[in-house]
Amino acid sequence: MMRLILSAGILVVAAMLNHPAAWAGQTLTHVRANGVIRCGVSEGLPGFALKDTAGHWHGFNVDFCRAVAAAALGNPDQVVFVPVSSSSRFPVLLSGKIDLLMRNTTQTFEREAALGVNFAGTYYYDGQAFLVPRRLGASKLADLNKATICLGKSTTHEDNLADYFTLHGWTYRPLVSETLPEMMAAFFNGQCQALTSDRSQLAAIRMMAPDGPQEYTILPEIISQEPVGPVVRRGDEDWLTLVKWVLYALIEAEELGVTQANASSLRDTSPDPGVRRFLASDGLPEKSLGISPGWVVRVIAAVGNYGEIYERHLGSQGGLRLDRGLNRLYSQGGLMYGPPFR
Repeated sequence: MMRLILSAGILVVAAMLNHPAAWAGQTLTHVRANGVIRCGVSEGLPGFALKDTAGHWHGFNVDFCRAVAAAALGNPDQVVFVPVSSSSRFPVLLSGKIDLLMRNTTQTFEREAALGVNFAGTYYYDGQAFLVPRRLGASKLADLNKATICLGKSTTHEDNLADYFTLHGWTYRPLVSETLPEMMAAFFNGQCQALTSDRSQLAAIRMMAPDGPQEYTILPEIISQEPVGPVVRRGDEDWLTLVKWVLYALIEAEELGVTQANASSLRDTSPDPGVRRFLASDGLPEKSLGISPGWVVRVIAAVGNYGEIYERHLGSQGGLRLDRGLNRLYSQGGLMYGPPFR
């Protein structure tokens, strides 16, 4: 009988983790009660999420967390940033220790169907690539046949790497690390000949090379599509909707020419009624979600539009200097556009 009771208890706990109905409709209530949004970010990645010597976080992902705080709480500074590893990020989210996961996480069918999470859109279109030391002399992926390759645990990169090398008849030895610092240490200490991750992350990792970024190169091949975005627990449709539409608001603002500098004034002065309506954001949708009117202006005034955030951290104003590529607006040859707000 005790064995039966114990087994039943384990099943109940597993079901709660995979289908967290207890959280349904309550995340915003918890966020308001705590006075902050707990946002899971990387352990420290230039351009995306990095803490400075004064203890302040900066980055592309950090600004999205701040945008959600501006919408939900009225203040972009009401965020607690929680560093999580690739292997711990989903357990930490599902346990309720964070409210939002913003850690360069790829949307997959398996993750949404089996883990009990929802992705709130694509914040960055990426792809898996390979970082190598220049002294290795590798210029193409075929040069890594029989190499030792560093990668992170519980990432899409594991299966992608295995599939791609098997398809081409190559062999390799994987060196899998639990955390980003461990993976970088193994690579820079020469324990592997290459490191594989999303291309944008490799650009950030190269910036942290102890012997200088000029000593490393990213090979030209991209072996996967990695649409990354914000992740929330399944079961709270209101919270999912809010996070999703904060993302769309950032993109829509860029489309409409609404910037951090003019968001407040355009709400009343724009000759375009669509722009005024977009910035007013004080109708039934806001009431049904329980957020204060004017949330779109708060978001854009706090962090800028999508293009401003990108350029500040990843583009011309940041250290990575990453071309926007697929992350351009659809009108500029990219994939980014926001659905209608009305």
